[in-house]
Amino acid sequence: MKILSAAQLKEADAISLKKQNITSEELMERAATKVFQEIHRRLQGAQIPLKIFCGIGNNGGDGLAIARMLLEKNYRVQVFIVNYSDKRSEDFLANYEKIKEVTNNWPELIKKEEDFPQIRKGDFIIDAIFGIGLNRPLEGWVGRLVQYINACGAFVLAVDMPSGLFSDKIPAKQDAVINANFTLTFQTPKLVFFLPQTMDYVGDLQVLDIGLDQSFLAEVSTDTHITTKEEARQLYIPRKKNSHKGNYGHMITIGGSYGKIGSILLSTTAALRTGAGLCTVFIPKCGYEIMQTGLPEAMVITDNNYEMLTNIKTDFDADAVCFGMGAGKSEETVKAFKALLENTKKPMLIDADGLNILSENNDMLELVPENSVLTPHPKELERLIGKWKDDYQKMKMVQDFCRAYKLIVVLKGAYTFIFDGESKYINTTGNPGMATAGSGDVLSGVIAALLCQRYKPVAAARLGVFLHGLAGDVYAAKHSYEALISGDLVENIGQAYMKLFVTGEDNK
Repeated sequence: MKILSAAQLKEADAISLKKQNITSEELMERAATKVFQEIHRRLQGAQIPLKIFCGIGNNGGDGLAIARMLLEKNYRVQVFIVNYSDKRSEDFLANYEKIKEVTNNWPELIKKEEDFPQIRKGDFIIDAIFGIGLNRPLEGWVGRLVQYINACGAFVLAVDMPSGLFSDKIPAKQDAVINANFTLTFQTPKLVFFLPQTMDYVGDLQVLDIGLDQSFLAEVSTDTHITTKEEARQLYIPRKKNSHKGNYGHMITIGGSYGKIGSILLSTTAALRTGAGLCTVFIPKCGYEIMQTGLPEAMVITDNNYEMLTNIKTDFDADAVCFGMGAGKSEETVKAFKALLENTKKPMLIDADGLNILSENNDMLELVPENSVLTPHPKELERLIGKWKDDYQKMKMVQDFCRAYKLIVVLKGAYTFIFDGESKYINTTGNPGMATAGSGDVLSGVIAALLCQRYKPVAAARLGVFLHGLAGDVYAAKHSYEALISGDLVENIGQAYMKLFVTGEDNK
């Protein structure tokens, strides 16, 4: 699924009007019908107060058309025109005339703060004030109207996008943006819906296909994609019946220190569950009994040091190297990691203390093999690339970093982003229960196992993140977010694989 810019969506509208030989008013009617159908499907005629706030542009035209359809089904509808300018779009005016035909109560004008209607907690608010074309912050009484709606405690549904959000920048006045409980957006999601600074405004999200030209959507170029189940399925490489463990690679996980052997145990177990043919673990001596008892399927090599990594040596050439979980940052470990980088040519998976060592020793970044996958959380990323002013600058800095060192960055979060220097891929599987100790260690093992099975690094990152989140969703659906621990992710990787091939479900 592609993420398109406001300009690209505007072009899609124009091409669709021409190819389908329809007017913009007819396209608006189509979009409004989709929204109406979703509302009607959920409310089923329930007589709760519906208050629709319409701007005077095309988003407001959508709102008026939705209001008319609801009135025709005898819903309790009040319509308010947010009269912030004397200019009106043609499609707004057309729908303004149409709504007069189905109600004796013409839409009420809001021109100042004294015109604000009373809103109660039980009301259902539809926000159709501003759409994707907004390019300035909401100020004056319009901004205060948004604040008033947010404070009322009613359920808020946003049409296309919450009023006050921009399609290409972070709002300067973050209290003048609608806090929607649910957003029904047209044709494609918008990038701003997935950024940490703005995602909370969106609430639950549903994309409505309004029938824009499919050939344009297929051919238009974009650098931002969402990994859907269909795409994850296409990334998957099926196993051949006539195969053996050597066909699926021999990987090594390196890390751990005194008191932190659990992280490397989680990563290695996840790697085996994800399909690595063989796994060897390199750890300090203190972890030997833990690893041999906790994961008999893995082979174990120990450092000469009891508590930390000091001299990483193996007698085989690994197909994938996974480094960093629980490794610590002692002087001896930093030297050992540097030597490992100097002697490793294949792409690596670097996480946790591996990232922290790189951030404190920038010269070592030049030694990281090309196409290696780094998996930072936001604070680790900040230590690695420096501070940013907002999420848009952060994305640019990450892409610049990826290009400079020829690396792939998996930025972990509620929506995990995968960057390769040219494109970015957004993952939508996963849930709040995965905000738990060890979740990132599991992800490292999953991605490293796919590298070991000779997936291309970007594909390994995309499929690995998708499976990791899906494993969390499988568990949480049965047991709750709160009960989820990282070991549950490992235990449900198999179910995540199975769900890739279950049809008739959503993209997650």
